[in-house]
Amino acid sequence: MKKVKKDDIVKLTDYLWEIPTSFRNDMIVPARIIAFEPLLDAIIEDRSLNQLVNVATLSGIQNASLVMPDVHEGYGFPIGGVAATLLPDGVISPGGIGYDINCGVRLLMSQLNYDDIKDRVEALSKEIYAKVPSGMGKGGKIELTADQMDQVLTQGAEWAIDNGYGIHEDLNFIENRGKLEPADPEMVSDMAKKRGTDQLGTIGSGNHFVEVDYVEELYDQTVANAFGLKKGQVVILIHTGSRGLGHQVATDYIRIMMQAMTKYEIMVPDKELACVPFNSDEGQQYFKAMCAAANYAWCNREIVSWEARTAWQNIFGEKAGNLNLLYDVAHNIAKIETYTIKGYKKDVVIHRKGATRAFGPGFKELPQKYLEAGQPVIIPGSMGTYSYILAGAAKSRELTFGSCCHGAGRQMSRTAAKKQVNAPVLKQKLREKDIFLEAGSYRGIAEEAPIAYKDINLVVETVQASGIAKKVAKLRPVAVIKG
Repeated sequence: MKKVKKDDIVKLTDYLWEIPTSFRNDMIVPARIIAFEPLLDAIIEDRSLNQLVNVATLSGIQNASLVMPDVHEGYGFPIGGVAATLLPDGVISPGGIGYDINCGVRLLMSQLNYDDIKDRVEALSKEIYAKVPSGMGKGGKIELTADQMDQVLTQGAEWAIDNGYGIHEDLNFIENRGKLEPADPEMVSDMAKKRGTDQLGTIGSGNHFVEVDYVEELYDQTVANAFGLKKGQVVILIHTGSRGLGHQVATDYIRIMMQAMTKYEIMVPDKELACVPFNSDEGQQYFKAMCAAANYAWCNREIVSWEARTAWQNIFGEKAGNLNLLYDVAHNIAKIETYTIKGYKKDVVIHRKGATRAFGPGFKELPQKYLEAGQPVIIPGSMGTYSYILAGAAKSRELTFGSCCHGAGRQMSRTAAKKQVNAPVLKQKLREKDIFLEAGSYRGIAEEAPIAYKDINLVVETVQASGIAKKVAKLRPVAVIKG
């Protein structure tokens, strides 16, 4: 299969590029890339654009297959990919959601400024590291019974709050209030449940983290006021997902769909794109299992927040005030949403893999206080670099099915990063920048080094130029806690 070259790509605007359906005769829709040209030049080097073309062949796909500026190759779909398939017969593909179902990010806002805490940042980082279990396969203090597991899979973040591990007000600031109703624990295998039994309240390894930052710069004072953000304010970012449970759900259903495609006479250019019609028995089973795993992830992030809040109180005491939730968004998920496509309103299955929702002002699901500002969009940088808070804009619904990028995006494999990065030296360099790093292994530090990621500033500038979201605040890290 021929590799996408730059000559195959048509420039539509400075930030929008297209691979037309003439590139390959099995494409149903064009493939589009949101990226400034320097990012595009880097993207061409890996397999992500060929994966994007493959996605454009899926049955029922609408408008275009899309990637965000943080795109890099993944399993089946590129990471940073967005695709909408038409209900009820369009396909659903686990590769378009990813193995870490409802991997997502949330931001807690403090009432303190960096000057208030700078002498105690190291103590805070060590306390968070002690309170939030991290690392490959690492379990936490909560061990669920079979009944409790089914409750978590059904109730999501509500379970954490009802059991004393969260704050009820948080539900107003979580996508879908931390629960997808179609979830059915019966569709989740015993092996998946077993893997998730002791992993609530843990962040795992890889690119997951808890990070202490402060607001270094504000770009839109009106929206910042609506969000409750101030210059100098200390915030805490949390990035994790459904852990081993979500991974097993993906593994189970990819195997099922690979076997079922023959029954539905589905042919795909890459077996990693295994899929079935959404309204098929297998499609419905996967969707209900995915919703259950998403609920587990929202419960997990709520409990990690409770642990981070406990660490905060242990270091600063009651007088430091609460850590209030700005927002929690998923970036590996499938959702049923409605869009105007070629003049008609249509219900579609939106696959977002390494892409976050970015709805603009007036979206009815938003908390009242964000209705005029738009949805908070949280884009973490790589370890030791800036992160950003944006606000979703109306244009995202026409251009990207209401979607935005989810981070900086890898530009180097973990293997290559380990070969090039001296972890102890990197840790010392971060310390010289007043960034404290707590991590379980030097390997993990090397794999997640800033050099392994794209330039977050250029990624965010692309988003701003495209109009799918607008910059609100830039965050500077002062402590990073990883597995």
